[in-house]
Amino acid sequence: MREDDLMDDLVRFLRDRNMADNHAYAEVAHRFGGDALLDSHLPMLDLVDMLARQYEAMDPADARHAGLAYALTILAQSYAEHPDYHQEWRP
Repeated sequence: MREDDLMDDLVRFLRDRNMADNHAYAEVAHRFGGDALLDSHLPMLDLVDMLARQYEAMDPADARHAGLAYALTILAQSYAEHPDYHQEWRP
């Protein structure tokens, strides 16, 4: 598999996990109130998703492209125990 395809799959996986986490936190907030959530977690999910969207929109020739790809592989490791996580995504 090409490196670009691996990164596309990783970014899609990361965005899917972020969406699932956002839905889970919304359910917790609905059941137990907003005080049940850590104030920093939801903004962090939004920031990770923002980085993933920037990577998708970025020209591969951009000097920041490789660094952003590396950062996303690091962030995706927080989901390494998820059954859909691929070991070849490890940095």
